[in-house]
Amino acid sequence: MSPDLRPGLAFSWQYTVPAKATVPRLYDDIPGCAEMPDVLATGYLVGIMECACLQMLREHLDWPREQSLGTLVSFSHLAPTPPGMTVTVRGELVEVDGRRLRFQLSAWDGEDKISEGVHERHLIDAGRFNQKVAAKAARAAG
Repeated sequence: MSPDLRPGLAFSWQYTVPAKATVPRLYDDIPGCAEMPDVLATGYLVGIMECACLQMLREHLDWPREQSLGTLVSFSHLAPTPPGMTVTVRGELVEVDGRRLRFQLSAWDGEDKISEGVHERHLIDAGRFNQKVAAKAARAAG
């Protein structure tokens, strides 16, 4: 972890909403979802917010050995966004507590503020983490 990864670090990231990120397409195998409005799904919005933090962190970590995983999300979804619009996420790293990082985020689609909230990520050693996941998968396979 880079020493300049400290509270107060601000960033922004943009992402154009693909058609696959809308409610009817994201959940096309779930009854009733196909009739839902063709707008950005909240679950995909959460992913966009996480990715904004991930993109910022990549330049401050020993990537790909050191990575981060999301462990907490608390976002509002304030306005609908149709596919094709570009979402701009603005964020600030507000707390560093060991390997835990806390972010304050907001997102805009060019017309409206569409989200705001907090997100936490934990720094991991990718090799060690992947070994633990492989061991868990092996136990589950029996």
